[in-house]
Amino acid sequence: MTSSSPLQGRTAIVTGASSGIGRAIAQHLGEAGAHVFLSGRTAHSMEESKKTIEEAGGRASVITGDVRDVAQIRSLIDSAVDETGRLDIMVNNAGISYPAPIIEGDPEEWRAMLETNILAVLVGCQAAVKAMRACGAEGQIVNISSVAAQRSNSGVYGSTKHAVNSISSSLRDELENDTIRVTNVMPGAIATNFARNFDQDFVDTIVKMAGMDVEVKRGDRMPPEVLDALAENMKQLLGNPNDVAKAVLYAVSQPIEVNIADIVIRPPKSMNVPH
Repeated sequence: MTSSSPLQGRTAIVTGASSGIGRAIAQHLGEAGAHVFLSGRTAHSMEESKKTIEEAGGRASVITGDVRDVAQIRSLIDSAVDETGRLDIMVNNAGISYPAPIIEGDPEEWRAMLETNILAVLVGCQAAVKAMRACGAEGQIVNISSVAAQRSNSGVYGSTKHAVNSISSSLRDELENDTIRVTNVMPGAIATNFARNFDQDFVDTIVKMAGMDVEVKRGDRMPPEVLDALAENMKQLLGNPNDVAKAVLYAVSQPIEVNIADIVIRPPKSMNVPH
């Protein structure tokens, strides 16, 4: 790595790194010099990112797991510390959305959102702080929220992101006397697999917006070429995951006396999506 690697010597963890925003964040942090631990449920895509990072001169490790399992989150952080001796950056990115009116919602889908979007963030923050304190790091915790948290009527998913905003603000207060900073990032509509659990009509509309004749069923991951086409063709309505990754890289590259509290990353136009 060269002197243009601002994160040289640092260890970073990114959850939800299999695709989308998490994958982009991991690659940007790795290419900036950090040893990145990619965590997610899809090993092959993370291995591809690992190869990309290493080809750019960086270092990466892949650990598959489910953030809904508290023990697995703690084990992930222990693994990073065991391998590198430290933890400097924790990006709590893993998230899931099941949009439906409250009166029609599935409690098991609510449970999945609560455990993924809230509990995993809490456990990730807590374990990361302990690891950062233990090695005396000038640490950076980044929690990926959503612009849904800026609306009072954004449904169950939005409620989980309101919680993320509150967690970030509360933790920031708790860490004022530590050399650990907390940044809350709120993306708008981004060209990712986020919409895969929306109803079939919405999924079909998204694919048509990409200008491609591809069949994608509700719950399926959208092919990378569809996401690439969306990012390129719908710039007014859909942001690029790399834009969010660049914002995260900016935040974690600041000196410890600079506290970047909140960042909103969104395309020029708002998209009305189900909640």
